[in-house]
Amino acid sequence: MKITVLKDASGAEARVAATPDTVKTYVEAGHDVTVVKGAGKAATYADALYKEVGASLAASNSAAVKAADLVMSVTGGTAKLLAGMKRGAAITGLLAPTDRLDYVEAAAKAGVMAIALEWIPRISRAQSMDVLSSQSNLAGYRSVVEGAGLYGRALPMMMTAAGTIAPAKIFIMGVGVAGLQAIATARRLGAVTTATDVRPATKEQVASLGAKFIAVENDEFREAETAGGYAKSMSEDYQRQQAALTASHIAKQDIVVTTALIPGRDAPILVTKAMLDTMRPGSVLVDLAVERGGNVEGAKPGEIVTTKHGVHIVGYLNWPSRMAADASSMFARNLKALLPLLTADDGSFAPDWDDEVIRGAALTRDGSVVNDRLKE
Repeated sequence: MKITVLKDASGAEARVAATPDTVKTYVEAGHDVTVVKGAGKAATYADALYKEVGASLAASNSAAVKAADLVMSVTGGTAKLLAGMKRGAAITGLLAPTDRLDYVEAAAKAGVMAIALEWIPRISRAQSMDVLSSQSNLAGYRSVVEGAGLYGRALPMMMTAAGTIAPAKIFIMGVGVAGLQAIATARRLGAVTTATDVRPATKEQVASLGAKFIAVENDEFREAETAGGYAKSMSEDYQRQQAALTASHIAKQDIVVTTALIPGRDAPILVTKAMLDTMRPGSVLVDLAVERGGNVEGAKPGEIVTTKHGVHIVGYLNWPSRMAADASSMFARNLKALLPLLTADDGSFAPDWDDEVIRGAALTRDGSVVNDRLKE
């Protein structure tokens, strides 16, 4: 199989879809690998490292995709790039299908199989392929580190001859993969950590990490989880009760990290301007959901906003890209785990269309849109 590794052309993405380590395994398995020059530079993987393990280098994305059977990327490149691929080839990445319908249509028109890594089913045997989880882990970790840096005070309790410094209070809102890692990081750094989520199953997870769970635990709360493990939309009455509890709690916090996202929908507002006004100057809110509208009122994508009361709202985008080397390493291993489902016994490109992972992640096939979620 001929595999191509793309370089991000937008300048907004520091990650790369294959590292020298994963490329080495592909070459050893008999695959022909081409890496676009500079693809790994922002993630500290120089071109020479890819050459050392047997990859060829290409001058540009457009030149590299022409003969490729499988194109590995982080974000899928442009719709224009798809037109330069050969029919029957495939491209992988975090494709944001519902936000980029034009890209999906371009893939179908080009006869290219587009594989959205974020739509890989979240089943046990696909955990090693779960790009969303691997990248969210790093985002959760980084959110606390960035928040602590901006906060500018010590996080753990410190007892010194000059007096005692009280521990910082960190509140995590949304206990998915990113939230759990944020809790673990905050605890490791010595902060008094609390967390909230509308899914009842998360209460035990929060407690297992040594944090305190904060939620209105009524009948609606006990049924607030989908079969797929995602949070359901809550009633207005529940939202009012939860907002009141959150408002009283958030006023006492030093750092707040919000991670609440519902797939395919705008992020819910969890922290209002009124809540922000109750926080003390120097407090920090880190909004990991800002790319979908944000959980914090007043958050701005890509910026740090400071309110008139001196509260900082961090709205950075693409958190995994801020840790490009580790994020790329994990991303690449996720793709490596997926590769056997795209490969025949003789090493040729042959997607297993009977496999639920491929059916769940594939958007297009043979010139048509085939994914049921897009058809709906």
